[in-house]
Formats: sequence, structure tokens, C-alpha cells
Amino acid sequence: MRAASPPRRDTDVGPLAGIRVADFTWVWAGPHATLQLAHLGAEVIRVEALQRPCVTRLLPPWPDGIPGANRSGYFNQFNQGKRSIVLDLKTPEGVDLARRLVACSDVAAENFAAGVMDRLGLGWEVLRALNPRLVMIALSGYGAYGPEHEFVSYGPAQVPLSGMSSLTGYRGWPPMHVGISYGDPNGGIHGAFAVLAALWHRERTGEGQYIDLSQWETTMAVLPEGIMDAVMNGVAPERNGNRDRWMAPHGIFRAAGDERWIALAVRDDDEWRRFAAAIGAPELAGDARFATLAARKANEDALEDLVTAWTAARSPDETTALLQRVGIAAFPALSNRDICEDAHLRERGFFVELEHPEVGVRRHLGIPWRMSETPCAVERPAPCVGEATDYVLGEILGLDTATCDDLRARGIVA
Repeated sequence: MRAASPPRRDTDVGPLAGIRVADFTWVWAGPHATLQLAHLGAEVIRVEALQRPCVTRLLPPWPDGIPGANRSGYFNQFNQGKRSIVLDLKTPEGVDLARRLVACSDVAAENFAAGVMDRLGLGWEVLRALNPRLVMIALSGYGAYGPEHEFVSYGPAQVPLSGMSSLTGYRGWPPMHVGISYGDPNGGIHGAFAVLAALWHRERTGEGQYIDLSQWETTMAVLPEGIMDAVMNGVAPERNGNRDRWMAPHGIFRAAGDERWIALAVRDDDEWRRFAAAIGAPELAGDARFATLAARKANEDALEDLVTAWTAARSPDETTALLQRVGIAAFPALSNRDICEDAHLRERGFFVELEHPEVGVRRHLGIPWRMSETPCAVERPAPCVGEATDYVLGEILGLDTATCDDLRARGIVA
């Protein structure tokens, strides 16, 4: 059955309005990069392979526990605002259609292993010949060249490879994972930034260019402290759990209630004096064990026991209000459920309610910035599989109905 053509925009919104992205990405890093471009107003068209659906279409969570290729919360979060066309890229006609889409696009994005796009006949040299103004980004695990460029990679691998795991965990414990596949969203944000810079260069010069992004390198780029210590001093920082080298107390402490926690950080001796007064124990400011940062670090176990005894008797909100009033960084350690109901985020409009044809109205994380002159908006939910195939073939590529029907009948498109 033919998918209905998607609704057209009433008005172009966002600073990238008028920019078209041919999006060959899948899983998380690439879709996260193109999500930022969609948030900024670009028309992002996902090119989905007929034989190999995006992994995240098949992953939970699913609303009401009912699986389906269009029902994944994972996929629907990271692909909101995009369109979808399905092509058989194992056929010459499918590849030709992909090339024609790229020829009338501003950006092409992919995050396959190095060499996959070349083998499909969609590599940089082919595409730049069709569209000299094209900006193409490849977000791979290790980059387009180097001894390990063909290694298989997923975002979780970037955490230990980058040294992040060596910094994560408690003293005396082995390295630990950080809880999410950090290399993916971090690589996606870096990728979007690079695309914007390349578009600005094209605006000034008329030249397109190829962006070779290594997720390994983008993960290391946000970890300067440990690497600089190794480079300059030949040492590696110890794993310290929730503690900080330059602040004490610093961590997440038990609060009143079941699985309730409070995060706080005391930056210097002046803040320590304010903290001591706020908790009703001003004498701690002069206690030799805690009066200076060096003393607090030397007696950190005793310090944390003291702090926990106080925080455990109060709710996270009570502690936050009391300490924030005296200029101490304190805030609840929120659960995902807490975040969904957070009043501050609701007032800022961070959450968006999107009506999806298969899962109904659902809340999603929205756009985390506000622009005064070029406001951005999430215009549509994530696409169902192939929902824009007819729109792309007809309105963008200019194919007539008979040709579209023939391509569909022969399985070239879906």
C-alpha cells in the first residue's frame, strides 16, 4: 500500500530553513547529528535501506509494550522532524535514486563503517562530481584512515578507548562504563557543529567539502584533564567516584525517602563556612579537620559521613532550597520519571507533545536552545517507514506517478 505524502510546511522556520539533508545514518551518532540539523530547520530526509532497517526501529521502549517498526521510543526520539524514503540500495536503480536525491541536497550524512558508502557507489568522489557544493559528513568509529579505520565500532567502545572508563569508578576498583553510550550523542553534536561550519564556508566560497569525523577522537576531545596530565606529567588521574580533585565535599548523598539523593559541591573555604552555617553547625568552619580544602580532602571519609547524616534527614527539595539560598551548588539527583514532571523544564517548553500516526500523542525531549530571531520548532513526529517516498520521488525528483508505481511494484522503493 502506498504511504500518504507527508504534510508540507506552512512556513519555513529555523536558521537552516531551505537546507536539505540526505540522511543515510542509522543507530544513534548519525541520527543525533541530523536531529540537530532538523531542529535548526533543515529538511532531513532519511534514506532507509529496504533490506536493513535501522536497528533502533526494532528496539524498545515501545508504547504500551507493543513492538513495531514505527513504535520505538528510541527511534522516534532521535528522528523527530525528519522524513523517510525507503530504497533498495543493492540495485542500480535504487542507487541512482539516492544519487539524484544527493544531487539536489545541501548535505549528505552517513555513519557506516569506513568504506561502506564507497562500496554502495555513494562515496564522496561520486557524490561531489554530481554536486560540487555538497557538504558530506562521515561519522565513523575511527575515521576514514589509520591502522584501525576498518575496525567495527559502537558508541560504548568509545568510552574505554577514549580513557573515559579509566576515570570512572571508585579508587581501587576497575574502570567502569559511564551508563550511556556516550560516544554516540557526543559524536553527533560534534558532527552537527562541523556541518554548520562547512555550510558557512560554502556560503562564503561556494565550495562543498568532506568531513571525516572519528567518534574516538570526539570523545577524547571532551576529556582534556587526564590526557594533559599524562602528556605533561606522565601520570594518570586516580578514579575518585563522585569526588572532585578541587572541591570537597563534592558528591551525591542520600536524602530522606526511598532512593532519593542530593548532589552538592562546595567550591572553596568561603563556601564551606556558608555550608557549615546553613546546616546549623558553624563550629565546623573552624574544625581543623575541615577548615581548609587540603584538610577536607585529607579527611574526606569523615566529611562525607557528616554530610550524609545531615542530608539523609531531609528531602532533596528541602536541601536544595536551603543551600541554594546561601550560594551552594545543590540540586536533586533526578530520576527519569522526575525529569518528565519537572516544573522548570515544563515552563521552558523543553518537552514537546507529538502526535504520531501509530502511537498517538507522546511526550518527547525537544530543542534545548531558544533563538530570538530564528525560532526553532519540532514540526512533526519521527517518520513511519517510507512515509515520504512518494513525496521525494514526485515533488523533489520529479518522477511521474506511473514511474513511481513501477518502481514500487518492482521493489526498488517502498
